[in-house]
Amino acid sequence: MEPDAKSRGGRPWSFDRDRAVETAMRLFWRHGYEGVSVGDLTKAIGIAPPSLYSAFGSKAGLYQEALNRYEESLGSLDMTPVASAATLAEAVRRLLEAAVRAVTDPDRERSCMVSSGMITCHPEHAALARDLAARRDAMRERIAQALRPFADTEEVRRLARHLAAVMQGISIQARDGATPAELQEIVEDLVAGVAARSSR
Repeated sequence: MEPDAKSRGGRPWSFDRDRAVETAMRLFWRHGYEGVSVGDLTKAIGIAPPSLYSAFGSKAGLYQEALNRYEESLGSLDMTPVASAATLAEAVRRLLEAAVRAVTDPDRERSCMVSSGMITCHPEHAALARDLAARRDAMRERIAQALRPFADTEEVRRLARHLAAVMQGISIQARDGATPAELQEIVEDLVAGVAARSSR
């Protein structure tokens, strides 16, 4: 079919929703929500603005689909190695080293789309910012769940919040150009602190 042939919904018949969400995810990951315009999205995806609105409802709707794609495919830390750790310090090391690998992988953007997403934004985007905050809360809870075998509930709650803050900082420093070796220094310092506290 000719490239300009349209479906009744206004999208080209060749429109690939999966590819569109993947393309949008990469753009939002690299530039942030406010750093990507509808024009940027339609140009990269290869559709007209009415087609984008028909498919996703709005730029915000596409952003949320992109976030879902990110969490499903790239943004969810694998907690499996943590479960087999022998001590709390080792569990923390495995968790943080996985985070460093994720944000410094040369085949990916140098940050976490959720940790670094919409820290500040225009007031009209407050609902999206709340969604990102809820996703960060969920990430912190996953960290706490992974660490529960190694410490009591109060220590796990405190440590999970600390680790979530450190991981957020690692994401931002990676975006700013910190090397894996420099980020590993943060890991070593934190693991040493956990080990010392655990030995008391």
